[in-house]
Amino acid sequence: MRDSAPLDAALETHDANGYVVDADATEADQYYLAGFGAPDPFVTCYTPEGIHLLVSGLEYGRAKAESAADTVARHADYGHRENVAEHGSLGGRNRTIAAFLEDHGVEHVLVPDRFPTATADGLRELGTTVTADLERTVAEIRARKTDEELEYLRAAQRANEAAMDRAQELIADAEVVDAGAATAGVDYEAILEYDGQPLTSEIVTREIEIALLREGCALDETIVAGGAQGADPHERGSGPLPAHEPIVIDIFPRDKTTKYHADMTRTVVRGQADPEVRRRHEVTLDAQAAAFDAIEPGVTGEAVHDAVCDVYEAEGYETLRSDETAETGFIHSTGHGLGLEVHELPTLAPDGRELAPGHVVTVEPGLYDPAVGGMRVEDVVIVTEDGCENYVDYPKELVLD
Repeated sequence: MRDSAPLDAALETHDANGYVVDADATEADQYYLAGFGAPDPFVTCYTPEGIHLLVSGLEYGRAKAESAADTVARHADYGHRENVAEHGSLGGRNRTIAAFLEDHGVEHVLVPDRFPTATADGLRELGTTVTADLERTVAEIRARKTDEELEYLRAAQRANEAAMDRAQELIADAEVVDAGAATAGVDYEAILEYDGQPLTSEIVTREIEIALLREGCALDETIVAGGAQGADPHERGSGPLPAHEPIVIDIFPRDKTTKYHADMTRTVVRGQADPEVRRRHEVTLDAQAAAFDAIEPGVTGEAVHDAVCDVYEAEGYETLRSDETAETGFIHSTGHGLGLEVHELPTLAPDGRELAPGHVVTVEPGLYDPAVGGMRVEDVVIVTEDGCENYVDYPKELVLD
C-alpha cells in the first residue's frame, strides 16, 4: 500500500479499529489491500498493526505464499464447519468472521460502501459495530500511483497499442464496396470488405482480443462502433462497418498478471471523410489539448472538464454544461481515473476534485450525433509535480489509407 496514514486516520475518525473487506479479487479494494486474488469471497482486515486474511482451506497455501498479508488464517481455525452445521451457510460464515475479528481485537469495523449487506447485518447481530466508509478511503489511496504501478499501467498500454495496430490494420486493408443486397438491413451506402466478406465490428473485436492475449492482456468487452452506432458513447458495435463514416475504437484491457488496465480510443475513417467529420476530429483534438494544458496539481477535475467544454461551446457544439438535457454534442465527462479498475478516482467531471501528483486519468473528449456518427479520442496522463505526462504514444490520424 502506498500510504496507510489515510486509512489510519479514517479508523480514528470513526473510532474503529479495523478496516474490513469481504469480496473476491474482482473488487479492486480487496486486491489492493490483500495483494492476493481468489475467485471466491474472502476477508481482509486491516489494522494499524498489520493486514490479516481469512480464507478457505482451498486458498490457504496460495494466500500464504502470494499475499501481502502479515497473517493468514483459514476458516477451520475458527470452527467453521461446526458454525455452518449449527447456523447454516450464511450464519455460520458470519460467526467465523466475527471470531476472526475478535482474534485480532477488532470490535468496530469500517467497511467499503459496497460491503455485503448480509455480512454487515450478521456481524452487527453478533456484536460487531459496522460503519460504512462513505469517503472511499482505500479508493482514494489507490488513486495515487506508485512508480511500480505506473510501470504496470505503461506495460498494459503497450499491449493496448498492439491491439489498436491490429484493428486499424484490418480497417486500412479493407476494400470500400457498395452495401448491396448481401447486407440488407444495413443503413450504409458503402461498407468495408475484407477477404471478400463484410468487415464487421465482431471480426475486428475478435482480432483485438487475440492481439491482447498474445500480449498477456484480456478484456470482457470493447467498442468498435461505426456510423450512427458510434454516436452512443457506450455502444459496443455490431454488424458491417461503414465506409466514409467514423468508426470509434475504444479498447480497455486488463493485464492478466498485474491486474492493471489500459484505455485508449481512436476514431478512424476508411474512405472519404465528410468535412463535418474532419472538423469534429480537429475540434476534439483541440479540446484534448486544452485539457492537457489545464492538468496540474491543485487544479480540479471540474476545471479540466470546463476547459474542454469551453472549446466545444466556442465552436458551436452543445455540451451537458450548456444544456444538461443535450442528446448530441459532448455528452459525457472528460475522463476518469485508471488502475485496478477501468473507472476509478479521480474524475475529470463537474464534480471532479483536486488533482495531485501520481493521479492517472484518461482524457477523452468526444462529440456525438447519429446523423454524423461518433467522434472520440482518448489518451491517459500521469499528473506530475508541474503538469502532466501523456504516456500514450499512438497516432491520431483520422483517415486510414
